Parts: sequence; structure tokens; C-alpha cells
Amino acid sequence: MSLRLLYLIFVRIVGWLWLLGRSSASKDVELLVLRHEVAVLRRTNPKPRMNWADRAVFAALIRLLPKALRAHRLITPGTVLRWHRRLATRK
Repeated sequence: MSLRLLYLIFVRIVGWLWLLGRSSASKDVELLVLRHEVAVLRRTNPKPRMNWADRAVFAALIRLLPKALRAHRLITPGTVLRWHRRLATRK
């Protein structure tokens, strides 16, 4: 039990130190992405339905996130590419 507590404290401290090393702009972009994800998820019934404005915001902000954080978002770079492919096939 105490070993687990020490491990969790260590992981939290390392996470805080990692945040100190990141730039302020990177943190701001991550906050914007997270807030928009929450806004999209709040207006969903069973599954998130995004309109073109949501997709535009996510596509613009996802590029500014560090690579380590891109894969863990609601919208991944693969999702943005899939949207682009669908749009290109429709046109």
C-alpha cells in the first residue's frame, strides 16, 4: 500500500516537472483543445456529432499541440486526414 502511494507521488511530481519544461503557448493550446472537446461532448446524446465549425477548430489547434499529446485527444491527426479525404471525394 505504501509502495503504491510513493509511486503515485513520484509520478505526479515527474508530471509537474514535465509541465514546467513546456512552453506557455503549448499549455494554452492544450487548454483550448480540451475545452472545445468538453463543449462538443456536452451537447451529445450517445455519440459526438461535430459540425464543420468544430472540425475547423480541431484541425487548426491539433497542429499546434506537441506530438506526444496529439494521439490522446478526441480528434487525432488520422481523423483530420479522414475528414479531408471524405471532403475531397465529395468534391
